[in-house]
Amino acid sequence: MKTSRFLLPIPAALALALAACGGGTATDGDNAAMEADRAADAPAAEAMPAPAAAPGVAAAVTLQPTEGNQTAGMLRFAVVDGRIEVTGDVTGLGPGTTHAFHVHENGDCSAPDGSSAGGHFNPGSTDHGRVGHGEHHAGDSDNITANADGSAQVQGWLEGATIGDGAATDIVGKGVIIHAGEDDYTTQPTGDAGGRLACGVIEAG
Repeated sequence: MKTSRFLLPIPAALALALAACGGGTATDGDNAAMEADRAADAPAAEAMPAPAAAPGVAAAVTLQPTEGNQTAGMLRFAVVDGRIEVTGDVTGLGPGTTHAFHVHENGDCSAPDGSSAGGHFNPGSTDHGRVGHGEHHAGDSDNITANADGSAQVQGWLEGATIGDGAATDIVGKGVIIHAGEDDYTTQPTGDAGGRLACGVIEAG
């Protein structure tokens, strides 16, 4: 009889203890789940901007000399702040001489004198001029000047042109000409820049 008096309260106490523990565990589990949900939702609520595309070369041209000339080089075209910056090097020029270079309408350098490249690239049918100074062709750029060894570092730009978008203003597939003389930025339609020392076709890259 003593044994039965001790055993009856123990199961009851255990049941109460388990019920109490079970209730506490369920509450903690619910809280943990709610915290996890909140943590998962936090990044979604904070939309992170996509990283900007790394700047780089969007197109390039390799210049080869026309018949009887030695001018050659490589120019690169990249969109920077809404315009196309042109950088590169040209060799085989006369020491200290100044030369025009333009984007031309045809990507064709098959003629020995480069005439197959056609006229200036001019999708807007505007007058020739100086880039950044009023009306000008999309293919117009500033003159380049050779140093004492006959090479020139190019730091120019194009306005009114695009790269690789297939629009009428797209320079990919167009020609580039280095001229024998300098551009006076006035004479129509070529700036009186003279013959063609080198020719190349712009390629996306």
